[in-house]
Amino acid sequence: MPLRESASVPRRSVMTPLEPVGPRTRWLLGVAFFVLFVAVWAFFTLGGYVSPTFLASPVTMVKEAVLLFTEYGFIGDIGMTVWRVFGGFLLAAVIAVPLGILMGAYKPIEAFLEPFVSFCRYLPASAFIPLLILWAGIGEAQKLLVIFIGSVFQIILMVAVTVGSARKDLVEAAYTLGAGGGGIVRRVLIPGAAPGIAETLRLVLGWAWTYVIVAELIGSSSGIGHMITDSQALLNTGQIIFGIIVIGLIGLVSDFLFKAVNRRLFAWASL
Repeated sequence: MPLRESASVPRRSVMTPLEPVGPRTRWLLGVAFFVLFVAVWAFFTLGGYVSPTFLASPVTMVKEAVLLFTEYGFIGDIGMTVWRVFGGFLLAAVIAVPLGILMGAYKPIEAFLEPFVSFCRYLPASAFIPLLILWAGIGEAQKLLVIFIGSVFQIILMVAVTVGSARKDLVEAAYTLGAGGGGIVRRVLIPGAAPGIAETLRLVLGWAWTYVIVAELIGSSSGIGHMITDSQALLNTGQIIFGIIVIGLIGLVSDFLFKAVNRRLFAWASL
């Protein structure tokens, strides 16, 4: 009796949909894109296809970067920008996370606050700058408040959604075991939502970097945004591009650090 032929299983390749790639391959592909990007950039600028007035070449950008660090104290500008981002972001997180937990856990509080928070999160933080200058001047408080306004309402809603999507069976089991309302929040909702809250904070931190540049473009005497504004007045596209790249690099490093901390604190969440 002939044996039944087994169904053939199609071979998978790296381009198979949803097929994961190894860490080494991921890093190589990520670096390859940056190499390709710089190569295309160099081709058009060094080849004379784009005027240096509109786009500096990679070589010119590197020269301007050296000048920024050696003659213009750019490291101080970087430090001020980092301080403003994390200062405004931490202020927003300290206020927004507890409010988000309360909104997600208690539906009357959500009904009371959600319309106002949803309204405010659509308001651009840059629109508040004239008012903030009137209220707080052009010092550090104004810049921290721009980042705070741009971050706080986003965090509140995202945390509320994360807490409110807790598994109902776990909540009912806790009630069966005699837990009260406060115990449900402390022992079920917050621990279950903690990885999602951490991921929310990581995402909003990336948005905070966009708000700080807006805050530094007006009434600022230091920071990366201030340097970009000065370079724009001088048509120095090399310094402008380098400032943008520095922002991206710092944001990328902070994102990787945030991911590493989240994986260490909530390793069980990825199981």
